[in-house]
Amino acid sequence: MRLPSLAALAPATRRRPTPRRVGVRLTLLYGGLFLASGAILLAITYLLVARSSGGDVLVGGADGELLTGPGDGVPVDEGVPGARGPVPPGDLAGQLREQASRQRRANLRQLLVQSGIALALMVVVSAALGWLIAGRALRPLRTMTGAIQRISAHNIHERLAVRGPADELKVLADTVDGLLGRLDAALDSHRRFVANAAHELRTPLTLEHALLEESLIDREATAESFRANFERLLAISEQQARLLESLLTLSSSQRGLDHREPLDVSLIAEWVLHAARPEIERRGLRAEPVIGPAPAVGDPVLVQNLMAHLVDNAVRHNTPGGHLEIATRTRGGRAVVTVANSGPPVPPEQVERLFEPFQRLGRTAGEGHGLGLAIVHAVAVAHGADISARTRTGGGLAVEIAFPPPPDHLGGQGMDIAQLDDGTGLR
Repeated sequence: MRLPSLAALAPATRRRPTPRRVGVRLTLLYGGLFLASGAILLAITYLLVARSSGGDVLVGGADGELLTGPGDGVPVDEGVPGARGPVPPGDLAGQLREQASRQRRANLRQLLVQSGIALALMVVVSAALGWLIAGRALRPLRTMTGAIQRISAHNIHERLAVRGPADELKVLADTVDGLLGRLDAALDSHRRFVANAAHELRTPLTLEHALLEESLIDREATAESFRANFERLLAISEQQARLLESLLTLSSSQRGLDHREPLDVSLIAEWVLHAARPEIERRGLRAEPVIGPAPAVGDPVLVQNLMAHLVDNAVRHNTPGGHLEIATRTRGGRAVVTVANSGPPVPPEQVERLFEPFQRLGRTAGEGHGLGLAIVHAVAVAHGADISARTRTGGGLAVEIAFPPPPDHLGGQGMDIAQLDDGTGLR
């Protein structure tokens, strides 16, 4: 099965990278934004002060009257007592205007310098505050990182379980918890698969060893007994070969599709049904095919394995004198395959288990290794097909597979029956 290796789930042994890089970037970002906004505010303030600093100069006359400057014909405010008209040009007015201009430039320069010093101090303060805020904001992330690094294949059941408001960090933690849950389920399934596969392979090896040992220690063995033991060994070897072939088919199906090509599922169904006809007749079953055109796109060999295992499952787990139904059709542009059979009752809550490897639901080992429907599920998933199963009234099972619709430029094409392989790789 395609599952993550234990080494991939082990904690990292290399040194952790410096965890302050994001904090430094955030601090620089905060400081840069404050510097830019402060510089813009300083420029606006300087422009406003510069535009509002010019105006009339009020000068005290010799007789206590108020004179207005700069003597460019600006009218006098009538509300000022003793004010006269514009000051005539003269040395006093010029000197006052020059002095006022110098004072204005000095005030603006002082404003600019003091504001720059204040801005520099505030940049330092904002950088320090930004560092503290960035550290506080990243603290939950560092906590989650440490918890994830502590989780390995031995404690993958642990979760981050972050509490708090549903912000981005909470969503990230919940996503990681969901990923850990899926990895935990996959690792558990991997362990069960390895244990079941080891058991399935160990049983025939033990039997083979017993038969060989019996042939060696039996001093009264005859040619007939040797022949009988060899025939049993040959049958066991063939059973192991079928098991290995099924495991290889399951592995290749879970790996995905190497190539896709147009095919017609109805042609594959007819060929598989024809190949299974001798076993159907030997068991006294009644086949009821309803074959209609069902164009699709996929791997013909894998689809052939899918159909072969569906039919083989319906034949093996049937009742004497029972029947099986095979139907192919097009529904909503999708190729649909349905295989139903009579048989012993299947608990509805156990139907999903049938698609897991080595699940027989109380059936004996002689009825297969429990890989047939697992291969069907893997092939369907590899093709992006929808698969569903339901129990039938009176016993038996009905499985339906709906392949994705083929692309428009391939919709009308099919495949040649000569492409099909004689080896079905049944379980």
